[in-house]
Amino acid sequence: MNLLKSLAAVSSMTMLSRVLGFVRDTLVARIFGAGMATDAFFVAFKLPNLLRRIFAEGAFSQAFVPILAEYKTQQGEEATRTFIAYISGLLTLVLALVTLLGMLAAPWVIWLTAPGFVDSAEKYALTTSLLRVTFPYILLISLASLAGAILNTWNRFSVPAFVPTLLNLSMIVFALFLTPYFEPPIMALAWAVLVGGLLQLLYQLPHLKKIGMLVLPRLNLRDAGVWRVLRQMGPAIVGVSASQFSLIINTIFASFLAAGSVSWMYYADRLMELPSGVLGVALGTILLPVLSKSFAGKDPAEFSRVLDWGLRLCLLLVLPCALALAILAEPLTVALFQYGKFTAHDAQMTQLALISYAFGLTGILLIKVLAPGFYAQRNIRTPVRIALLSIAVTQLFNLLFFYVFPEGTKHAGLALAIGLGACLNASLLFWQSRKQAMYTPLAGWGGFLFKLLTAVLAMAAVLLGLMHYMPVWSAGGMLERLLRLMLLVAAGALSYFAVLALLGFRVRHFSRQALS
Repeated sequence: MNLLKSLAAVSSMTMLSRVLGFVRDTLVARIFGAGMATDAFFVAFKLPNLLRRIFAEGAFSQAFVPILAEYKTQQGEEATRTFIAYISGLLTLVLALVTLLGMLAAPWVIWLTAPGFVDSAEKYALTTSLLRVTFPYILLISLASLAGAILNTWNRFSVPAFVPTLLNLSMIVFALFLTPYFEPPIMALAWAVLVGGLLQLLYQLPHLKKIGMLVLPRLNLRDAGVWRVLRQMGPAIVGVSASQFSLIINTIFASFLAAGSVSWMYYADRLMELPSGVLGVALGTILLPVLSKSFAGKDPAEFSRVLDWGLRLCLLLVLPCALALAILAEPLTVALFQYGKFTAHDAQMTQLALISYAFGLTGILLIKVLAPGFYAQRNIRTPVRIALLSIAVTQLFNLLFFYVFPEGTKHAGLALAIGLGACLNASLLFWQSRKQAMYTPLAGWGGFLFKLLTAVLAMAAVLLGLMHYMPVWSAGGMLERLLRLMLLVAAGALSYFAVLALLGFRVRHFSRQALS
């Protein structure tokens, strides 16, 4: 399998989703602004999303995919279908109970995760109502993630990569056409989330049928494969929960800040998710089944070579993205969001958070490459221990920055803490991968990094030079701003890849999973 071709397919689908995501967020910013209602919605949407990442895309996928790859390779089709039926039955039962409890306990969940909202009865009541509508999303999207994990194991990467666009389309349609029919209007977004989750699940079912893996869920808690997944999920939940717990604590801190702080951090995070989604999610999606197959085939050399390919490609793309996000913070926030109820002050506060997030983007993306190596070898304890240490350090940064950063910029300190914690996490994962002889770097890293840094600096010079001669970003309408932003992005990308080409980089080097 050509990994670069697979990565390109997943990345293109993810890029489509992210572009629609920006359209969605631009509409939300224009229609609802950044205030009490949007803060309430983003908290209500974040909580089921966090649980989804813990139970579905996080711990469950890390425990399920390596064992599924083993069944596919060694056990045969019928045993694999039975295994999927038992796993889907257990997942459906557990998540249905979690969803029901979450809806019933919504007021207490908000009290625990956003205690600053309690002081405002209106804000607290609105967030509770929104959460009760969005909470079933965890059941739907988790089953959709299960379907996606199966399709990825069969190398059908494009289908799961496309389905997030359905959530964005649902939210765009509800925001544009159905908002007047809801009271309060922000409730339209909560129902859009629920519809989007259902669409993501239904879209994948015909594709599961094509590969012969569409089965009815069944319960069998005595099945050996189910218990293997459960044993792997235990420590995996701890590890994944650690990073998600960090996000919950950040929300708790932000709930005590000025109105709009949660929204500013959300919009900045959405901008950062463009590279982290297009590259990070794509790499993680592809690497886990490929590494699991290499480990099951007892080919440590290929295992190490795939990791080396992932690390080089990650750095090649994430370093310019991280620097560009920091340099283009003002053009991005003003051109994309500063319209209607989203004020210049909102844009400025979002810029601060985006610059802070950019510091940690490299670490966040490297985790997406390094962690699957441990999960593929069913070594979940190592990334769990590292995650727990990283979460502790992140909270120390949270406390420090909460008191050190000036009033009005504290939300940027919370964003910076997450990034620094991610960099520590990635560094420790790399150290352990070398210590455990899981990864041996191929030759040529010194020259690779020198050429990479040269191209990044050239790109920065081009971006700063062009911005110096451009008018203020608040001038002109949306189309004019977007055209100027596209010009900047195109010039930066062109200069970066042109310098790389002059220094000898070629696409074929990555096609064969190595750089010469």
